[in-house]
Amino acid sequence: MGNSVLISTDFKDLKLHKRGKVRDVYDLGDKLLIVSTDRISCFDVVLPSGIPYKGLVLTKLSCFWFDFIKDITPHHLITCDINNYPEELQKYKTELLGRSMLVKKTRPLALECVVRGYLSGSGWKEYHKKQSVCGIRLPSGLLESDKLPEILFTPSTKADTGHDLNVNQKYAEGVAGKDTAQKLKQISIDIYKKTSDYALTHGIIIADTKFEFGVYDNEIILIDEVLTPDSSRFWPADQYRRGEPQPSFDKQFVRDYLESLGWNKTPPAPKLPEEIIEKTTRKYMEAYRKLTGKEINDT
Repeated sequence: MGNSVLISTDFKDLKLHKRGKVRDVYDLGDKLLIVSTDRISCFDVVLPSGIPYKGLVLTKLSCFWFDFIKDITPHHLITCDINNYPEELQKYKTELLGRSMLVKKTRPLALECVVRGYLSGSGWKEYHKKQSVCGIRLPSGLLESDKLPEILFTPSTKADTGHDLNVNQKYAEGVAGKDTAQKLKQISIDIYKKTSDYALTHGIIIADTKFEFGVYDNEIILIDEVLTPDSSRFWPADQYRRGEPQPSFDKQFVRDYLESLGWNKTPPAPKLPEEIIEKTTRKYMEAYRKLTGKEINDT
């Protein structure tokens, strides 16, 4: 397996639907082709350096989870097996292999469905000041990284650029309608319960995660990526210590390095040293191995 880095795609005979921070999405009519590149963003800025195998991990882990939770909710994945892709995509096999998904085209809902099982990140910052998370009151005396008394559903706005903003259930009802917002909450919590229980038996705490949903044939279905190190906080269970920040299976090495530079967090972003890139690659691959029991490969 080679470790070439894919920073961008340029399939000129396909219609580009969207180029996100990490993914290139192509419009195939009633379907979308999602390609996970090895781009990495920190502080909402895409860095010039890619992370080898990152796109493979994001795709393969999403495909693993889509199958794992298919009894809870329908989803947009049609196939991630390139041999089942339309003929016109076969010439791009080298770029697509292992890092792409053929999915249903939906009408995305303008909400990020965030689920929290532990007190961390912006939730900890708010609790420290107000004893609440996204306006939800919590008992006193909780420490950073504590397991929450109950799983919290804390939706946020979905921003194409800049930061998502935390909102409450009432706001979610205004965006999606009361019944739909309630359904999104229940599905999100059900997915989190099943997957976090599984992950814990494989040495990973899923502290929090976010889901996205879309409408397809008048049905709510799960879309985008699911339960990856980019959309979730994964902590090594054997190193868990309440009352302090946790090591994680994500781009924390990159964030820490950038913070040490005094960079102003606006483009252009600095290049990453090889050591930071290698450490980050190892973290992504370790998360995949722990959760699936498999090694990343190109097939």
